[in-house]
Amino acid sequence: MPYVVAIMFAASASFLTPIGYQTNLMVYGPGGYRMGDFLRLGSGLNILTGAIALFLIPPDLAFLNVLWPF
Repeated sequence: MPYVVAIMFAASASFLTPIGYQTNLMVYGPGGYRMGDFLRLGSGLNILTGAIALFLIPPDLAFLNVLWPF
């Protein structure tokens, strides 16, 4: 089960490119953003999301399952 949750976190964390998610594409053209803007800001958001996911998704050890008891 922790592997499934990790895949769900990874699938929803697509901040690095404008084609990663629909709203990224919707603001890409009208907002005047460039690819470098997505790379600069999206990389930080991806690292932050990965760190939070590592903290929130417990390993498969019984004594560490405090937040989500699988």
